[in-house]
Amino acid sequence: MFQQKINKDTILHYGSMLLGAAVLSFGLFNVHSQSKITEGGILGLTLFLHHWTGISPGIFSFLLDMTCYIIGFRLLGTDFLKNAIFSTCCYALLYRFWEFTGPFLPSYADKPLIAAILGGLFVGIGAGLIVRRGGASGGDDALALILHQVTGWKISRAYFFTDFVVLMLSISYIPLRNIFFSLLTVTLSSAVIELLQKSRQKTSAED
Repeated sequence: MFQQKINKDTILHYGSMLLGAAVLSFGLFNVHSQSKITEGGILGLTLFLHHWTGISPGIFSFLLDMTCYIIGFRLLGTDFLKNAIFSTCCYALLYRFWEFTGPFLPSYADKPLIAAILGGLFVGIGAGLIVRRGGASGGDDALALILHQVTGWKISRAYFFTDFVVLMLSISYIPLRNIFFSLLTVTLSSAVIELLQKSRQKTSAED
């Protein structure tokens, strides 16, 4: 019975992160990428640095993600690193899969409000499923978990803070209208992540 419970919990744990990676990658490819919604957090910071330095976002992304993972490992432990590696690999492979299949949703480039709301829901649900299990799909999730651990902020506040700072920096080269819809989507996604995090804590307390 004990072994059966362990196996069930393990499947649920990794299955939840796999589902989260699928939802997140689907939303980022089908909504964000097609509608050109601006990103905050680590991804937005790599785009900002690329604009002003000319250095590839891939280089900055690797350096910043690795820095966040190393700090996360030191603060959050081995379980964080194990979960982060699993969820990051799932996200990367699934995003590549959506690129191979092509868009399933129409472009909402001419309907930024719909894109912002729909994108926020996909990101919030996807990242929320990963983070509630202690994983991270990239440096953004790791950074939010680090801020949550160090400052005691709600996870939603940690996400919004990093996104807001980067989006404010992005005003230097991105139209203000785009920034507004990006703020809308990160506000919504942060709230959804917080909701999923609280539901996880409530379930754990009941167990």
